[in-house]
Amino acid sequence: MPSIQDSTILTTQGGGMKNRDFKNHCFLVPAYKKSPYLSACLQSLSNQRHSSSIVISTSTPFKGIEKLAEEYQAELYIHTPNKGIAHDWNAGLEQINSEWVTIAHQDDIYLPTFTSSVLDAISQAKNPSLVFTDYAEIVEDRVRSRTRLLQIKKALLQLGFLGRSVIGDRWSKTNVLRFGSPIPCPSVTLRSQLATPHFELGFKLNMDWAAWLRKAQEPGEFVWVRGVLMHHRIHEDSETSDGIAKGYRIEEDLAILLRMWPKPIAHTIAATYAIAYRSNGN
Repeated sequence: MPSIQDSTILTTQGGGMKNRDFKNHCFLVPAYKKSPYLSACLQSLSNQRHSSSIVISTSTPFKGIEKLAEEYQAELYIHTPNKGIAHDWNAGLEQINSEWVTIAHQDDIYLPTFTSSVLDAISQAKNPSLVFTDYAEIVEDRVRSRTRLLQIKKALLQLGFLGRSVIGDRWSKTNVLRFGSPIPCPSVTLRSQLATPHFELGFKLNMDWAAWLRKAQEPGEFVWVRGVLMHHRIHEDSETSDGIAKGYRIEEDLAILLRMWPKPIAHTIAATYAIAYRSNGN
């Protein structure tokens, strides 16, 4: 894995950081360019009932990002040059000192009980390594909790968890990921010490699926916190929408499916998933 030590790291610490919980949990927000939704995301993190530290990491800073960090009492890391999403996430993860980290997506909204619910689930598990929650989608100003894609993902999760909320054996964890990536990346919380090896640099979108598949082979439990605790924004400018429109999302799906399936089966699964992606714009 290439090192990011050649990056330039600039640090700005927002006011009031001492009032936040550094040791237990942190939100890492990898900011890309100037998202019109970043402020709302940061506000939702700041409004958590369980107060956590907030770290903004970016390789594409914009005028006013320091002010945003100060407003929401966030720590800001600026690293250069920009080398893609996976590199940005890796650079941000290297700055985390808390035990648990949620990679919060800049366009998304986290409901006030997200952190407390996740930490409660962590405390009840024996050896958790990855925790995730259910989510709903935001399309323009409308929240939708039932789409074809969401239904498929829920079914895939059920195949792996089989009614359980915690799974620790390698087969069950891999089975969750065998037909697609149903674990919603924006809702995932990781034990930060286990956040390496980092995300693969060869992917534009599916670095999360590849990382979860790798973690499925490692010791530790996957924990599913049932219930919608965050809202994922769907819009035409998102990287996911761009990847679907340009076709490289399907290419990356196939690349990972080929790690688990013979070629004919992998192609069939990828084609089925492509149909479900059409709901992304509906």
